[in-house]
Amino acid sequence: MEPLDRWLDDEYRYAATAMLRSVSPVDIVKQRPGFGQTVRAVRGAIVASPVLGSYDPDPDYFFHWYRDSAVVLDALRLLAADGSIGEEAQTHFADFLHFNHALQALDGRALISEPAWRARVAPDFLRFLRDDAELAEVRGEAVGAETRVNADGTLDISKWARPQHDGPPLRALALLRWLRSQPVAEEQHQMASALIRADLAFARRRWRQLSFDIWEEESGLHYYTLRVSAAALGEGAEWLDSCGAGSEAQGCRAERDAILAALDGYWLPAEGYYRSRVLAGGARSAKELDIAVILAAIHSYRDDRPAQEPALHGVDDSRMQATLAHLEALFDAAYPINRDRVPGNRPAMGRYAGDVYFSGGAYYFSTLGAAEFCFRAARGAADSQAWIERGDGFLATVRSFTPPGGELSEQFDQRSGAQTSARHLAWSYAALISCMAARRDALRGDPR
Repeated sequence: MEPLDRWLDDEYRYAATAMLRSVSPVDIVKQRPGFGQTVRAVRGAIVASPVLGSYDPDPDYFFHWYRDSAVVLDALRLLAADGSIGEEAQTHFADFLHFNHALQALDGRALISEPAWRARVAPDFLRFLRDDAELAEVRGEAVGAETRVNADGTLDISKWARPQHDGPPLRALALLRWLRSQPVAEEQHQMASALIRADLAFARRRWRQLSFDIWEEESGLHYYTLRVSAAALGEGAEWLDSCGAGSEAQGCRAERDAILAALDGYWLPAEGYYRSRVLAGGARSAKELDIAVILAAIHSYRDDRPAQEPALHGVDDSRMQATLAHLEALFDAAYPINRDRVPGNRPAMGRYAGDVYFSGGAYYFSTLGAAEFCFRAARGAADSQAWIERGDGFLATVRSFTPPGGELSEQFDQRSGAQTSARHLAWSYAALISCMAARRDALRGDPR
């Protein structure tokens, strides 16, 4: 088998090209005949997968998810930073701003005022539609609580898990990082600033409210959502200070500190890990040990923070590291593909115990997320080489279940290792790109 470094270089180039297929996919038209829809993607939309499916068996992921699009935008920033893409990065950034700015004007009342759209829906699809009362509430700040929108910038009319509160803080983080590291024209700076302010206000007002988790399955208060909200408010406060908005910055810091204090209560000392959620009324969930906690640590990671300032609830947190160890043990025991692993390879990682979505198996972004966590933890650690070797063990596992062509789906089956669920998942490619950036930093001892 070829050396890991050579494979990673090839896979990185492939991932960069493949991910771009999901960015402004204006040459793709999605037909949803049951809903009476023809969706023509517009510039600035970032779809979760450009592969058209209708759960036949490929799922329909031709939507602009707020969360996924922010993760992909951040990966685009990394590609621009290392020279993998050139001027097109600025074009994609500008298109993303225009698309998201237009979303702010969405109003469900305008949709329900035109009853003809319901007449186009097939009778057996009517049960999948949102009702008028729900749609009428989608306006103003509530647009940010939408999980996803159509790739043409219109509201998703289907019943889905809503509200979801991780999208706006993730978008704010992606935009703040872009403004810090990339040249931005004045018009784009103004549009980005407006979106950031709106997203910070959303995070400040919404973090105490119940929402659906990262997997869009359970309503509650979720570690992932809270952690990325705290990160956005913290980075946003610094940015607001630089804009001369000291009072807004102070308010963001106060809410950030309140969130971090609340997250301290997610530590379960008897179990030895951070739980991923608290359901309504404080109820416990079977999904408490969840890779979402590890993803929270890397998605909220501040790569330009001073080395002497360890991040709270981040990769340097010993309790977070213990959570990763518990997840490794969970999936190592649960997945047949983890038996008889090549020495040095780490377990293929999934989401949580008992997952039944598609194969209920390993996820590329979960396994890559574990690898990235290790590379981030290597920064300034006394045992940095051990962390790097551990991260490489996860990457070796990803390589074992990546076909020769390099394509990455959403999952690979826990028994056979065959790819399942959405093909060419943009998040999978973005996860590889961000993981590789973290690995390069770790190998060169980057002081960030």
